[in-house]
Amino acid sequence: MTENSGFVVDRETHDKLVALRRDFHRYAETGWQEFRSASKIVTELLRLGWQVEYGPDVIDADTRMGVPDEGILSDAEDRAISQGADADLVAQMSGGFTGAVATWDTGKPGPTIGFRFDIDANDLHESTNDSHFPASEGFASINDGAMHGCGHDGHTSMGLVLAAVLAKRGEDFSGRVKLIFQPAEEGVRGAQSMVSAGVVDDVDIFIATHLGTGPELGEVVCGAKNHFATTKFDVDFTGQAAHAGVEPEAGRNALVAAATATVNLYAMTRHSGGDSRVNVGTLSAGEGRNVIARTAKLRVETRGRTSAVNEYLFDRAQKIVAGASTMYDVDATVTKVGEALGADPSAELCDFLHEQFSLVEGVETIHNTIGGGGSDDANTMITRVKDRGGLGAYMVIGTTLPSGHHTEKFDIDEISLDIGLATMVNAVINAGNFTITSQ
Repeated sequence: MTENSGFVVDRETHDKLVALRRDFHRYAETGWQEFRSASKIVTELLRLGWQVEYGPDVIDADTRMGVPDEGILSDAEDRAISQGADADLVAQMSGGFTGAVATWDTGKPGPTIGFRFDIDANDLHESTNDSHFPASEGFASINDGAMHGCGHDGHTSMGLVLAAVLAKRGEDFSGRVKLIFQPAEEGVRGAQSMVSAGVVDDVDIFIATHLGTGPELGEVVCGAKNHFATTKFDVDFTGQAAHAGVEPEAGRNALVAAATATVNLYAMTRHSGGDSRVNVGTLSAGEGRNVIARTAKLRVETRGRTSAVNEYLFDRAQKIVAGASTMYDVDATVTKVGEALGADPSAELCDFLHEQFSLVEGVETIHNTIGGGGSDDANTMITRVKDRGGLGAYMVIGTTLPSGHHTEKFDIDEISLDIGLATMVNAVINAGNFTITSQ
């Protein structure tokens, strides 16, 4: 199925990976605000000769979730242009349509292999301590409150260098390659809108990749399994303010409704179909100690080991919210701001990726599959591909972590970029010899 030797990342290619990763790290942008990142991605892909679609062409407006308000988006556009983004491209992505899809068609028979690269940063203030490598080396984020604390800067750099490598080796592979640069993975907000836009409907083999998440440098996973399906939602309660001492009966207390909902969300009956989680991350309410609270807001998430378990939890959560609002005669609005399905990897694709990893320098331990603990909306793409008869897997590239994901001192060992890139190149070159026999 594979050739005898795999792709080797030379010094020039490694340096390009590092330079791009550090550039994206320095100019970190959070979900739906990745205007500079997306501009740089599109510009480079066009330069390399790829067919590129971006903006509203690859993102369905009606199924986006958790989009910031217009003022925040406008400020992000202006900032991106001031930091070197192409103003015309930013204008075409205005409103937060910061995704891009690149296609290379060899004109030769073969499968369509798609790769997902998430491009957004976290809502984090990055450490400026000299013990933090990006700070000591001068590429810590300059955008306040935005930091690549989950490795997406590395994912994006691998995607662009993969595009460069393949553009030079078009005669070495067959079929088609699609590179999907997805905004707003954090909060699982972006994938559904790209799925709804049809970007994976023609994909036969789908691969998402993540750096870290547990495995050490030299350790890799062909297909992570048991990611939680999840729904993120906000609940807004609206009641009636009143003087708490003079006329409390005239008020309708949104705070008490929110507190009641919170307690009962944690008391939800669990599902026998698998592990489940519920968390109320924030409760904000009220205006003063002597005022019956007119408004309250909850930020909540449910997680289920399967999509069915998560759907059960979200349905129960909505009923709990409705009950609390009725009890205290307040209005309640539930707004879904993020969602990801659960999906396990395709076994035969894991076997294929095992062979590709085996050809890569620096890989010491290969797991065909291993359990994951978080959530990622790449699984929404995997589900779509599998539902249409294709194969999907979520690769993990181990790396040394000085601090955990989503922390102010998160960093990666940049050698892991070489491992990820080499594996993807191998997969593309050898995909023509891979026959899909089952889901």
